[in-house]
Amino acid sequence: MKAIVQDRYGKPEAVLTLQEIAKPTVRDGEVLVRVHAASIHIGDWLVVTGAPFIARPAYGKPKGRVPGTDVAGIVEAVGNGVTNLKPGDEVFGWCAGALAEYACAPEDHFLLKPANLTLEQAAAVGVSASTALQLLRDQGKIQPGQKVLINGASGGIGTFAVQIAKAFGAEVTGVCSTKNAEMVRSIGADHVIDYTNDDFTRNGRRFDFILDNVANHSLSDTRRVLTSTGRLQSNNGTAGGRWFGTMGTVIKTAAVSMFNKRQLGPHIKFVNRKDHEVLKGLIEDGKIRPVIDARYRLSETAEAIGHIGEGHARGTIVITMNGAHQ
Repeated sequence: MKAIVQDRYGKPEAVLTLQEIAKPTVRDGEVLVRVHAASIHIGDWLVVTGAPFIARPAYGKPKGRVPGTDVAGIVEAVGNGVTNLKPGDEVFGWCAGALAEYACAPEDHFLLKPANLTLEQAAAVGVSASTALQLLRDQGKIQPGQKVLINGASGGIGTFAVQIAKAFGAEVTGVCSTKNAEMVRSIGADHVIDYTNDDFTRNGRRFDFILDNVANHSLSDTRRVLTSTGRLQSNNGTAGGRWFGTMGTVIKTAAVSMFNKRQLGPHIKFVNRKDHEVLKGLIEDGKIRPVIDARYRLSETAEAIGHIGEGHARGTIVITMNGAHQ
């Protein structure tokens, strides 16, 4: 089968190659999926480049030769003990090595595709959607009527966060650039702040919860626009550059959260079946939908991951096995 292979860290175009490798062998309790599409996110850029660069010497070689996590496709074969899926089922989920024509993982990593999504759209539901759900539900404990601000509302996590917050009954304000304002409104934001014209930390509005995916303001300036009981969740952000990455933001938020109850500490996110089931329900109820920025062929994966690394993706990037670049 064809797959994207990585044997070292570096620039995507330098370390990612399309190769012919052996198809995975399905084992007991596992499901083999013929991949229709996979999606990528900022975590894939980190895995490929080995960022933050200062820590790269400690990494050694990449743990898996084939990168990628979020996937959708058609069940090709099932191992002994698999009871809920069968060959021919259209599924979505997560696995190691999604950027290949076939992928294999335990049965509980795959769910039947939401009926109202295509396989390409279903591939875009994964790490970004799960992260948004966990940060809003588990960290923010969002309640109906609360005022929520999403900084970085047009990105992979942000587009899901806007919709999930609305599904929870919040009044949502999205912060994005001029070119993305209409899209953010179209997915349910009640208010949109164009950061090129308006600084949300200085316009006098107050919020019960802020999810900051960008970290382009100081923690103290961002907390200043919280209500008296409001809380700030800093989701690492993009500050710090390629050498130090988000390490500074993580350390700072961890320290501040020990002394300031309005600052939530770093949250470790894990993809899991229960959250995928919640997301599937929200999708089938028409409350959330993936926003796809662009589609790339498998052979164009390096270009796609480079685009993610530039920090301007609008929603989610999808890699298709046979699709055209759009």
